[in-house]
Amino acid sequence: MNAKSDVRPPAVSVIMPVLNEERHLRGSVRAILAQEYAGEMEVVIALGPSADRTDEIAAELVAEDPRVHTVPNPTGRTPAALNAAIKASRHPVVVRVDGHGMLSPNYIATAVRLLEETGAQNVGGIMHAEGENAWEDAVAAAMTSKIGVGNAAFHTGGQAGPAETVFLGVFRREALERQGGYNEEFIRAQDWELNFRIREAGGLIWFSPELKVSYRPRPSVRALAKQYKDYGRWRHVVARYHSGSINLRYLAPPTAVCAIAAGVVVGVALTPWGFVVPGGYLAAIAAGSVPAGKGLGPKARAQIPVALATMHMSWGWGFLTSPKSLARKVIASRRPAVRPAADTDAAGTR
Repeated sequence: MNAKSDVRPPAVSVIMPVLNEERHLRGSVRAILAQEYAGEMEVVIALGPSADRTDEIAAELVAEDPRVHTVPNPTGRTPAALNAAIKASRHPVVVRVDGHGMLSPNYIATAVRLLEETGAQNVGGIMHAEGENAWEDAVAAAMTSKIGVGNAAFHTGGQAGPAETVFLGVFRREALERQGGYNEEFIRAQDWELNFRIREAGGLIWFSPELKVSYRPRPSVRALAKQYKDYGRWRHVVARYHSGSINLRYLAPPTAVCAIAAGVVVGVALTPWGFVVPGGYLAAIAAGSVPAGKGLGPKARAQIPVALATMHMSWGWGFLTSPKSLARKVIASRRPAVRPAADTDAAGTR
């Protein structure tokens, strides 16, 4: 018993892609450095071409703690940043954190334990949205409600078990290196694509509600709309990349956009009955915002329908307008899943 307790946990590399994160970078890194974890740790920040004080804050963090390092990411693209940080890091467990994410105090210790207990190649948990003002509180409520995001476990919670993908992720380095890291053509949805290859190679992706990352929502309607338009755009790319990945949850927003647009056209050109569809949608999100806003102030509750409509309509529009040329480019960059050497050898002897 004592001998086992004397074994030091594996060293951990935390990788962070950052771009224009002056609001949250210092708090995010502090939450990492304050982790209740007995193993060695390093933080590698991949710096995109920010237009705010992100680089200055990162330099201060490097000067304050020798565990913090930076690497350049001239493209500013998330998958390129992640690959640069992975290459510059050195430990056997790799933890992905965004510059606006706050790890819960025992996140890394819990993730390392789950890797050992489950044998998974990647474990992840809940994206716990938390706002710092009324608008962000409204977005957080929308993002953690089923009317906002459907039944996605990493938004709304759920039982621990195998998953297609997880939020951020804590990886075994060997799994990342075997698959060649992230596919840099996936400007969004790069997590899903990497986890797809890991699963295709026989690896396990594990979701656990024990893991929680506090997430800061976008600070304006415009920023939220861009975020969700990109989500929809890239979700359609994923659907074309892997036809078996689509389901009714993903089709709901584009269906709603088409139905509302058709209802408005019919209402204007033919009969007022056409407005029943957009009116019904507005009534549905108004009703759904009531339980979602429980415990919030009146200003935040009043903005939840705006957040819901922005998320739904932007996601749906992004999905509908996603160009086939983008999917073709991504499909052309497809990387085959790479199985462990032992599996390859076994297959070759059959």
